[in-house]
Amino acid sequence: MNEQMQDRRAKLDKIRGLGVDPFGGRFPDTTPHEDIRAAAAELEIEEGQILEDGEVFHAAGRVVLCRAFGNLIFLTVRDQTGDLQYGLSKKMVAEGWKVAKLLDLGDIVGVTGRLGRTKTGELTLWVSAFRLLAKALRPPPEKRLGLTDVEARYRRRYVDLFSNPESRRVFLQRAQIIAYIRQKLRERRFVEVETPILQPIYGGAAARPFLTHHNTLDMRLYLRISPELYLKRCLVGGLERVFELSRCFRNEGISPRHNPEFTMLELYQACGDYHDMMDICETLIAGAAREVIGATVVRFGETDIDYTTPWPRRKYADLFREHVGLDIGDIAAIRERARTLHAAGDLKADESRLDDPVVVNELFEHYVEDKLVHPTFVLDYPAALCPLTKRHPDDPHVALRFELFINGMEIGNAYSELNDPDIQRENFSRQLRGEENETMAVMDEDFVQALEYGMPPAGGLGIGIDRLVMLLTGSTSIRDVILFPLQRPRQGNASADEGTAPAAAAEPERETP
Repeated sequence: MNEQMQDRRAKLDKIRGLGVDPFGGRFPDTTPHEDIRAAAAELEIEEGQILEDGEVFHAAGRVVLCRAFGNLIFLTVRDQTGDLQYGLSKKMVAEGWKVAKLLDLGDIVGVTGRLGRTKTGELTLWVSAFRLLAKALRPPPEKRLGLTDVEARYRRRYVDLFSNPESRRVFLQRAQIIAYIRQKLRERRFVEVETPILQPIYGGAAARPFLTHHNTLDMRLYLRISPELYLKRCLVGGLERVFELSRCFRNEGISPRHNPEFTMLELYQACGDYHDMMDICETLIAGAAREVIGATVVRFGETDIDYTTPWPRRKYADLFREHVGLDIGDIAAIRERARTLHAAGDLKADESRLDDPVVVNELFEHYVEDKLVHPTFVLDYPAALCPLTKRHPDDPHVALRFELFINGMEIGNAYSELNDPDIQRENFSRQLRGEENETMAVMDEDFVQALEYGMPPAGGLGIGIDRLVMLLTGSTSIRDVILFPLQRPRQGNASADEGTAPAAAAEPERETP
């Protein structure tokens, strides 16, 4: 223990010696600081005045600043809604004064008091009763710097949240965005469901799964990479509009845009198609920007992103021709370009895939995606990329699919869903033969059997919640919007408690193929 921690434990012993439990107990009926401030705004409180006959408030929070002046102590206390000054005088809190003198930064206190203002006009809750609710045995980060070490912020999010108001704001807004999405979907009569996280067959996306084992059944299971195939089973069962805010797991790289565990909104609407999904996308995302963030133009990095609807709809083939300079049907030229880029180290695809028709999407990612800054729907993907999607009635080489791009990131993915069981079985069979590579190379017979009972035509949509929250809150790393992102193991016994290490000490962001 360092000197500060030793001092805090000495104070802990003194508090116990006074017959006081330093880890408190129930403290009910507290009023959030923002509500106390709102109540004060309706009152005329003069400088140096205490409202002796005013409303009594119960409040609690963490001490972030402490100033002592003889028989007066002023605490700046932080709760979930912000900071408020508490005023303690020896005369008013006689029984609690000895404990109050033993307070440290980071301690959690509960008080009862009335509003007033200091002689300098600072709104203050003047305390008539005081309780210590939890003694902090470790010092918080230095106030001026906060928890600046990036790795420490992710590993010790609990410290980041109480020491960095901006971090707390992001996670409160995340909760509000998710609540808004739920509200809007329920208004459209969507039903929220829960589907398995442990799955005997993983499916619905192109990803490497996490593998686990159920001991009792001696059964291999996978953490889901997508809830898609189970949500479609709900359509078969007559749940005509369903959604799930699901935790998904992909055993792949870590980067500013990727975390192995992430949150996906996925929804399906019977008798709809991908045009209906575009409407829902605009409603949910533009609405969240307007109602939660309070703006239709939101700053992200150095870019102002305009969420004003309607958003452009561009065909995949047209964008490919515009930015790659090749026709999407010229497979020979596309393969040659891909080999050139791969040889230069500019293409992440495995060399074995360079002759595959789906290499077209590698070129799309390389040349096109970063050009899509403002919200843009990219429509009508090559059918070889989309084994779960209906084909265009006039061109079987085109799938009725769109992806939504914002600031060069894929935010949403939607289909007019394939509901023909024979075509679906053949698509799965091609996966097994290695002729297509987007989803898992397994045959889900139960899903095909479900389709044989009849699934209505439907539109389906997936939105990456973490990336959406990144964009709307101006957070440039996905780890800034996930409370407890995956971190690689510590090296040695290094401690990041103090929060003053340079940013260069942070875990490097990386992405594996």
